[in-house]
Amino acid sequence: METYGIEKYGIIGPKAVYRNLTPAQLTEAALRRGEGSLSKTGALVVTTGKYTGRSPNDKFIVDTEGVHNDIAWGKVNRPISREKFDAIKGKVAAYLQGREIFIFDGYAGADPKYTKKFRIINELASQNLFIHQLLIRPTAEQLAEYGEADYTMLVAPGFKCDPAVDGVNSEAAIMIDYEAHLIVIAGSQYSGEIKKSVFSTMNYVMTKENVLPMHCSANMDPETHETAVFFGLSGTGKTTLSADPARKLIGDDEHGWSPDGIFNFEGGCYAKCINLKEENEPDIFRAIKFGSLVENVVMDPETRELNFDDDSLTENTRVGYPVDYISNAQIPGEGGIPKVVIFLTADAFGVLPPISRLSKEAAMYHFVTGFTSKLAGTERGITEPQPTFSTLFGEPFMPMDPQVYAKMLGDKLDAYGTKVYLVNTGWAGGSAAAGAKRMKLSYTRAMVSAALNGDFDNVEFKHHDVFNVDYPTSCPGVPAEMLDARGMWADKAAYDEQANKLAKMFEDNFSKKYPHMAAEIANAGPKAK
Repeated sequence: METYGIEKYGIIGPKAVYRNLTPAQLTEAALRRGEGSLSKTGALVVTTGKYTGRSPNDKFIVDTEGVHNDIAWGKVNRPISREKFDAIKGKVAAYLQGREIFIFDGYAGADPKYTKKFRIINELASQNLFIHQLLIRPTAEQLAEYGEADYTMLVAPGFKCDPAVDGVNSEAAIMIDYEAHLIVIAGSQYSGEIKKSVFSTMNYVMTKENVLPMHCSANMDPETHETAVFFGLSGTGKTTLSADPARKLIGDDEHGWSPDGIFNFEGGCYAKCINLKEENEPDIFRAIKFGSLVENVVMDPETRELNFDDDSLTENTRVGYPVDYISNAQIPGEGGIPKVVIFLTADAFGVLPPISRLSKEAAMYHFVTGFTSKLAGTERGITEPQPTFSTLFGEPFMPMDPQVYAKMLGDKLDAYGTKVYLVNTGWAGGSAAAGAKRMKLSYTRAMVSAALNGDFDNVEFKHHDVFNVDYPTSCPGVPAEMLDARGMWADKAAYDEQANKLAKMFEDNFSKKYPHMAAEIANAGPKAK
């Protein structure tokens, strides 16, 4: 029996070893093994048990001399010793002995100059299908000449850690050893852990090669190949606004910015399904077909219809599929230097300008700040929106000091003259709590189009003293009064009070998280009066 060298990881005597099976073969294997069921459209549907999302408290980086000074240690990047890592790795390898093993050898990074080879070793056929569709798939010729992987990942959701013995926080552990080029995932069947462990690895190694790793979507003008990059936390419109039928989609989540341009780290997409409707997001809806993996969406056992509105398992329902399931995908996922960078925020306080232009320093400020806000929850007494600040719009996946990534962004903005805009896709004319409405999507699309087309290059801008940004006074397809955040509020005093309150939140967050950030960056942020 061919074992493809898995003995080197301590996996001895497997029942069977399969390498780079096709999606059809992996789907058949998953069904044979009772891992899931087929939906009406042929997608493989699974439930992931206790873990229906990432488990940030169970994520660790091996603290070794070679990487210690590179890592921003803290609540996000927790250290674990090499001894504890090796002990758990040994137990996972022993657990995998005598079992069917599914291997996927693929790539991360569409630009051949920066491509890294990843070997994913799975206990489950369904998870191997997931990562087959999410990473870049080798051709038969590439697979024949694949050689050794740059990074290897052992994934065993059936192995449960013992916190008292293993020195971790729960039965799950997601651990990266950057020096050993090895990743171990135990105890969690949520496939996002595999995808984000690849991303976290790329976010470390790419910085060594003058590539800025970014948690963003990206699209491209099909004629000029100029690209646009969209940063934004969940619910800000990143996927929706980058899905422009007039432009080619490079990718929806993970990219690198090299001296040559933008490239996708992935070969697939991992989209949210909650409340999914064909009329709102037709590309994602139609991508749920044979070859896709659907996680935690409730399905009628008789009709095999998926109920996208049912959140009884989790609100974080997901589907993974190859990027070529999207009709206007750019294959391979490469494009030119970004002409425009868009930071998306959904301001439920209703006070940020709908669109504003950022200086280089302000761009670096908002990049490390990563602001959005969430609606007031159902908890009694909480009536105001809740601010969210996620460093670099992807704090859980960025292992290094934020200043490393911020400096890389600033250098690239200088080098290429890329323009940066902050776009508020949230509320206007009042706060969400007061019953105001969200900015119309058609207006937001018009503002983004104007930014991409250069329509703001020759219009008048006004300075917003509190948020320390410049906003345009006109935009094609948008009433002028909709560009003035303060003007949209009937009660100007109430606006001023709320704007100052939010500006103070920015200041408090920045001073707490980034006390050593350069003064010119700190001074480019909001200024409460």
